[in-house]
Amino acid sequence: MKLSAFKAYDIRGRIPDEINEDLAHAVGRAYAGFVKPTRVVVGHDMRLTSPSLAAALTRGLTESGVDVYDIGQCGTEGVYFATAHGKGAEGANAATAFDGGIMVTASHNPPDYNGMKFVREGSRPISADTGLKDMAAMIREGRLPAPVAASGGRVGTRYTLDTRGPYIDHLLSYIDRSKLRRLKVVVDAGNGGAGPFVDLLEPHLPFEFIKVRHQPDGHFPNGVPNPMLEANRAPTIEAIRKHGADIGLAWDGDFDRCFFFDEHGTFIEGYYLVGLLAQPFLEKERGARIVHDPRLTWNTLEIVREHGGVPVLCKSGHAFIKQKMREVDGAYGGEMSAHHYFRDFAYCDSGMIPWLLVLERLCTTGKPLSELVGERMRRFPCSGEINRRIPDVPGAIAAVQAHYASQASSVDHTDGLSMEFEGKAGAAGAWRLNLRGSNTEPLIRLNVESRGSAALMQDKTAEVLALLAGRGAVAADH
Repeated sequence: MKLSAFKAYDIRGRIPDEINEDLAHAVGRAYAGFVKPTRVVVGHDMRLTSPSLAAALTRGLTESGVDVYDIGQCGTEGVYFATAHGKGAEGANAATAFDGGIMVTASHNPPDYNGMKFVREGSRPISADTGLKDMAAMIREGRLPAPVAASGGRVGTRYTLDTRGPYIDHLLSYIDRSKLRRLKVVVDAGNGGAGPFVDLLEPHLPFEFIKVRHQPDGHFPNGVPNPMLEANRAPTIEAIRKHGADIGLAWDGDFDRCFFFDEHGTFIEGYYLVGLLAQPFLEKERGARIVHDPRLTWNTLEIVREHGGVPVLCKSGHAFIKQKMREVDGAYGGEMSAHHYFRDFAYCDSGMIPWLLVLERLCTTGKPLSELVGERMRRFPCSGEINRRIPDVPGAIAAVQAHYASQASSVDHTDGLSMEFEGKAGAAGAWRLNLRGSNTEPLIRLNVESRGSAALMQDKTAEVLALLAGRGAVAADH
């Protein structure tokens, strides 16, 4: 059995050679053997192969004596919510939290891909370092636990569990609906899973929703739901301009990431949302800890400190952010990649909570999104993440550090290489870079920002890219 689908944070691969029902069944048994749960939540996305994979996974779990609570088609955060909060329809014996959860999804990957994401009790993530490698080894070495029926044990039961009502109530708890006013909102689900849950929220909100690519469709007739690709943003932008909308929203397939467009149709880099989303938590809890990644930091640091918060630096990646959130009891955590984490959401990421908070902000301030983030974008212009394929990632990072070592005011290795430069002209000449390798591919990822000078940021971005090109870097498609 091929195990190439086991990655750093999840399982994902092409159907059927890397992901199939046989593997899903084995994964269910391996999860049961490693986590040793009694009750597990299982959900799946809208992909055509997801229901059958979820069924095979469920067989593996129930054969191992585990009761499975199937919450049906949902977003990844639906599994997080159900696992940690244990809320669902009456009669399903779900009054308390569960021992773990598994989501069948390939998020924004092409239609012929699928995968799984895993959590244990409290929706604590399971990554390569905390269980996925162990599960893969159990399958590879034939150390899967025997079906319980062979020894006269109790076979697990599959229940269906409707968590939608409690989940919607929880989402609405983050905002004060009495402060909301009518806004025109473009919502682009990309034929992923977000649409039905926007529909469930709609009766509780005063907003007029303009729905684009709204219905879940595993064929992905309009392309994969990945707003990080510029070509995929056009329908959102067109709808904003056509309808004179106040804001535009778009999601990836399992809607654990939400992307924002202002009233002009301008795509807003996820970096600037981190500072914006930190503010409401700091207004309620002065001194709260805000966790952030090291790729782009200056805007976040300034906002958090100005509002009395404590910024906490953490390596990029959901497993690291969630662990750090728990360690410091962070009220909120954000990555520039559009993952946003919330203490009251079991320290997990959600693609629904962020837009509710931002729309509340638009209502309470009376300011458009372009104004809320525009000043911050001018004060801290950034390159956005630039990917390059390169044969020797560690060598390239070492070469860039050596090139700039004599000029740097600080060097940090929390995640790859971060370097800051004060500049001869003071703050106006200050800039910083972060250079890091991909966990799964021969890719190097560059982010550059400056203090107040878009020209400086662009010049330095070009300068670093030229250094990388000298070491064989070529453009990547993502």
